[in-house]
Amino acid sequence: MDTQSITGATAAEIADSIRTLHERGELRAGDALPPVRELATRLSVNRNTAVAAYRLLAQAGVVVARGRAGTVIAGMEAVAQEGYAAGSVLRDIGTGNPDPRRIPDASTALAGALGRPVLYGEPVIDPALEQRALEWVGADLPGRDLRITVTSGAVDAVERLLAQALLRDDAVALEDPCFLASIHTVRLGGYRAVPVPVDVEGMTVEGLRAALAAGVRAIICTPRAQNPTGATLSPGRAAELRAVLADHPYVLIVEDDHFSMLSQRPYETLIGPEHRRFALVRSVSKSLGPDMCLAVAATDPETAERLSLRLSPGTTWVSHILQRLVLAQLTDATALQAVAEAGRHYAERNAAFAGALTDRGLPATAADGLNLWLELPLEAKTVADRLMRRGWLARTGDEFVLGEQRSASRHLRLTVHDLTDEEAERLIDDLVDASR
Repeated sequence: MDTQSITGATAAEIADSIRTLHERGELRAGDALPPVRELATRLSVNRNTAVAAYRLLAQAGVVVARGRAGTVIAGMEAVAQEGYAAGSVLRDIGTGNPDPRRIPDASTALAGALGRPVLYGEPVIDPALEQRALEWVGADLPGRDLRITVTSGAVDAVERLLAQALLRDDAVALEDPCFLASIHTVRLGGYRAVPVPVDVEGMTVEGLRAALAAGVRAIICTPRAQNPTGATLSPGRAAELRAVLADHPYVLIVEDDHFSMLSQRPYETLIGPEHRRFALVRSVSKSLGPDMCLAVAATDPETAERLSLRLSPGTTWVSHILQRLVLAQLTDATALQAVAEAGRHYAERNAAFAGALTDRGLPATAADGLNLWLELPLEAKTVADRLMRRGWLARTGDEFVLGEQRSASRHLRLTVHDLTDEEAERLIDDLVDASR
């Protein structure tokens, strides 16, 4: 570590010097930079100049401010990902995956999706899919002047929406606990996550008020089947949140309604009739399969115009073959029936598992979505370790938590809908035993 080589007389020069040392490997991830007062004295500059230099570096993602621990060179923090754990021989009950047997067969629809080739300069959105998408979201946002953008899944939509509205170090309100992909997107974008607690009715009113007071410029909310908790906005809570947001019409609201085709709960929204910047994102990954990587974003006209600048033909548009394939399934009665049956199946299997756990003295509630969010009488890591010795790979709540309790979560997120009856009974026995 070589902090003695830092030079410069202005904030830009000091920041550039530190970046150069980092690029040459003389400063590495985790290395502590000198305290502001010490650096200012050494370089004979005003303390505010040193503060400004560190701020420039933080906005560029080069350093991380850790309060009393000082400012350190940033590294690439590993972020947990959805899906099966690689290389594990254990029965994975934390995948968050849909049941592949419940995903509609796309082979028939594929034949009709090929069609004529689409060339550069043509519309990036298939007109028929655009119309179907407007019908899909229009009833839930009545009276709004909506524009449709097609993206490569909900995560892609959220990333583009934040990029067109924010700068590095801008604050974003995230649900706490939070969807793993949202945590990852905010960190990679260099934004500051402001946690908003979630209860059974969704984002809390006081949490949202505090986030707005902290200056958030965007809010990412899951209106139903919140991942990991399964929470769904109640009509009363949604009305309270809209009332709070009425004084902040230009804060970007991104609603990730990822489970819309499968959800057993009605849609409620944070987006008030006068709100100016918003996006309702609906994907097909849970219903038509993760490999059917497509989402539609219904936005206000200005947001749509900004998004269109990030969808240049040939590089970042969504394949028209995929668009036609999704449209064919969204308009096919057999496929839609299969999706509806899958939604009921997930709800019934989760409810049965939660009921059996409750009967055994471990209270559980099935909310909405693919998973169960199980509260435990002791730390989740202890229970997960005990389950591992019994052949199960569980996912603890620590991975989803943004706030202060990140290392002491008492929750597991369980994906149990695809277990056989025998597997479910064995897991319930092991959960009860491991939770003692």
